[in-house]
Amino acid sequence: MDERSGEITQLLKAWGGGDEAALGRLAEYVYPELRLMARRYMRNEGLGHTLQATAIVHEVYLRLIDVSKVEWKARAQFFAIAAQMMRRILVDAARARGSQKRGGEAIKVNLDETAVLLPAPDRSILALDDALTAFSLLAPRQAKVVELRYFGGLTEEEIVMALTISPRTVRRDWNFAKAWLLRELSHTVRDDRNPGHDSGALPTN
Repeated sequence: MDERSGEITQLLKAWGGGDEAALGRLAEYVYPELRLMARRYMRNEGLGHTLQATAIVHEVYLRLIDVSKVEWKARAQFFAIAAQMMRRILVDAARARGSQKRGGEAIKVNLDETAVLLPAPDRSILALDDALTAFSLLAPRQAKVVELRYFGGLTEEEIVMALTISPRTVRRDWNFAKAWLLRELSHTVRDDRNPGHDSGALPTN
């Protein structure tokens, strides 16, 4: 592995050890690589092709990290960073393609799948981002579970490590978040939503 890979590995270890400043330096390495790969894909692929965002996240991980020197918890932490950035990239790309048209039919998002990069406009990413942002104000941990699973493709075990919660809590958070988000996305016009209504009882650890 080259010098950059070694530095990223050390930054992951430092962050895991409590060095919060290491997170900013990690982002400097990860975001440009994710953005470059996403742009290259959307430029080169024809209509009708899709690629899971998690595939890009994992490929970046393999490129940047010396796998043999990173513990499982640090691996989950890296994916947590990458998932957040992948969400940002997908939303920015959708906006750039003019996908923010409002009204019309209900938005359809399959939360049981991970996010995909589409060469054609896809306003479902924007609708989900809006709903997830609103949801994070009510239930930040549950919203993070969605971000890790949908945008980062993390497994239940990896989410447990990234958020330091139990598997049971991950499952409860995911089920609660999915029900809330799907209800919001089922609205015909997104602007008519009231994110604070009928939020229900939030799950506890």
